[in-house]
Amino acid sequence: MFKQFLFLEWKSFFRSPNLAINIILKILVYFYLFLFALLALVYGAGTYFFIEEMDMVPFEVVNKYIIYYFTVDLFVRYIFQRFNPLNIKPLLATNVSKKKIVNFILAKSTISIFNIINYLYLIPLTVVFLINDGFSLKLLVWGISLLALVNVNNLLNLLLNKKNAVFFSVFGILAVCGALHYWQIIDITVYTQYFYTAFYEYPFLILVLVAALFFMYRYSFTFYKNSLYLDKGLQKKKDEVQNVNLTWLDRFGVTGTFLKLDIKMLMRNKRSKTAMISSFVFIFYGLLIFTNIVDMYSSPVFYIFGAIFVTGGFVFNFGNYIPSWDSSYYPFMMTQNITYKNYLKSKWWLMVIATILCTFLATFYLYFGWPVYLMVFSAALFNIGINSYLVMLSGAFVKTPIDLSTNKNLMGDKTAFNINSLLLAMPKIFLPVILFFIGKIIYNDVLGCILVGLVGIIGLAFRDLIFKQIERIYKAEKYKTIQAYKQKN
Repeated sequence: MFKQFLFLEWKSFFRSPNLAINIILKILVYFYLFLFALLALVYGAGTYFFIEEMDMVPFEVVNKYIIYYFTVDLFVRYIFQRFNPLNIKPLLATNVSKKKIVNFILAKSTISIFNIINYLYLIPLTVVFLINDGFSLKLLVWGISLLALVNVNNLLNLLLNKKNAVFFSVFGILAVCGALHYWQIIDITVYTQYFYTAFYEYPFLILVLVAALFFMYRYSFTFYKNSLYLDKGLQKKKDEVQNVNLTWLDRFGVTGTFLKLDIKMLMRNKRSKTAMISSFVFIFYGLLIFTNIVDMYSSPVFYIFGAIFVTGGFVFNFGNYIPSWDSSYYPFMMTQNITYKNYLKSKWWLMVIATILCTFLATFYLYFGWPVYLMVFSAALFNIGINSYLVMLSGAFVKTPIDLSTNKNLMGDKTAFNINSLLLAMPKIFLPVILFFIGKIIYNDVLGCILVGLVGIIGLAFRDLIFKQIERIYKAEKYKTIQAYKQKN
């Protein structure tokens, strides 16, 4: 039966109306997966020696900090590894037992790319420990326990998939603990390391872990089997809509009306909420660069690269999919007496407001010195004056219909793959880096920041002219966009 399920997925892929694009995307995806797999192998084999070079005991360090490894793994799974009922619904009309369907779902999740990447990191890590510290049953059991914990994360993610409040509560607590550790207030790893070390000190605990894994599998099996009904588990969740009073936006006319619709859309739908959360997370992206954790990011040129993402998370997450956010009613909207100018202006103002808010929230980067925050501020001006236009222009060519009720295709769809979007993506990142580099060569970092911010201000000055050009392109792509949004497969 497993073979039959895989055969059905194979036929679904090759019968797709977008087979050529699907094949190109599969090649690109597997190419990047190969790179990730190679990096996982290299880092897995090199972790031991990297820790040893810092004059620390590798076994103690790994047990101490691996709690963060599994926390990040669970967070990534929650965002990207989703339970998708669309491929299951047709099977309910066939003579296939629910038991077999659920077993296929769970078995397929154990060989997902998330598990494989973890295996490719942890197995070489364990092998290097066995070679350098001497082969022992205790060490082997410890390595197996880490692989078992990967599957615990996998099942835990499947169970928490529909429980947002529980997940964010747990992850929020862990994030606060991580922040307290970073600021050297409380180090939770002093306590969590005993949990992972216990599998080495007391190898019989692996039986407890295996038993826990078995019961989690059985619970997951029962949970999904009982939910495998069109009018229950597979039915789209209907949340109670809370009315938000935004009447103060009426003073801005048609633009204000569109702003109200966009704000309500962002607050009420799963996909748009995820975009907002991701934008907030981008604010902390600068910590990876400004703290000089990675040597290659220690250059100020990389600082401006990070600053673009710190203030531009919403611009990229939201702007790149204009007008796809309105794909469900876009054809109807185009029959109304609506001008593209007012429609695009409301989207632009939403990005401006979000960028200003991110810039304000990023004031904690003053801790690293005013030159760092100057980069953040100049990047914000560039995002408002240049990148906001580029993402709207890019959105005209994406034509990716978005289902606001789900996070499926969170990173985009096959229709998002086109040469125009790729070409427009380059100046979003590389232009501010080039401008900053020119200023740095001529005088210093401050001049580089001034050039980046100045170009953003110039973009603001020519806003009306740029809007006319973007509006012209949207009109030219109007009927192609409508046709793309009507394409269901």
